Amino acid sequence: MNEPGYFFIGQLFWLIFLFLFIFPIIQAQMLQWSRERILKAIEEKYGSKVITLIHRQETRSLFGFFMMRMITIEDSEAVLRAIRMTPKDKPIDFIIHTPGGIALAATQIARALVAHPAKVRVIVPHYAMSGGTLIALAADEIVMDPFAVLGPVDPQLGMEPAASLVKIEQLKEPKDIDDQTLVKIDMSKKALKQMKDTVKEILIKKGHSEEKAELIADELSQGKWTHDYPLTYDYLKSLGLNVSTEMPEEVYALMDLYPQPTGIPAVQYLPEPPVKRPEAIKK
Repeated sequence: MNEPGYFFIGQLFWLIFLFLFIFPIIQAQMLQWSRERILKAIEEKYGSKVITLIHRQETRSLFGFFMMRMITIEDSEAVLRAIRMTPKDKPIDFIIHTPGGIALAATQIARALVAHPAKVRVIVPHYAMSGGTLIALAADEIVMDPFAVLGPVDPQLGMEPAASLVKIEQLKEPKDIDDQTLVKIDMSKKALKQMKDTVKEILIKKGHSEEKAELIADELSQGKWTHDYPLTYDYLKSLGLNVSTEMPEEVYALMDLYPQPTGIPAVQYLPEPPVKRPEAIKK
């Protein structure tokens, strides 16, 4: 038996194992440093406090698992802490990329942004759906990529739209509806009213008239569309919201530092020489 050979193989195995274990940690730390450099550059450029809420399916650990991330209570606690630490006369640039999440958490963040005395910009590089839209409505200005979207804020009971559950009453007699569904209908009515009232409250505090706030709240919260329907820049502008497509260039660079899970990419292209992005569409 060649014992030195076995010893070498054993050492090589542990070296590979340590590399596979440590490399993702080093890679994650380097990404974090790169993100912090861009955040600092944005703060220096605009004289603002930058807060991000970016939900991606990032690969984690040696085993490469990933999870779908959404707005949680932990997110709202961290954001509220960041807002409290921001001087009252300092603007906030809130960069958000999210499919939505817990309504309570999104409402807490929105109300905290509304209460901040200095200007608040919510920046949407790609999408901010559901609770993300509620947060965007708390801004003095919503900055979007020309093709970015927001989404309806109609409440969902589990996987069921509250607005659709309420319509069951129009299709059936009460005697033909089981008790569990009646409970869901009652909860749905409350949820729809609560969300509409919340949106109105936020919009009025941001300077919209009660009439306009009523219109926007009704449009976005009462189930006019499916919950994943994309609300475009043009549509949001038509509602009277203060939206802009003057996206800071640094935000695109920041989003490049939030990679999706590794593997065979669905989209591939050969990179071109760096060119300046077209000027933001001004409307």
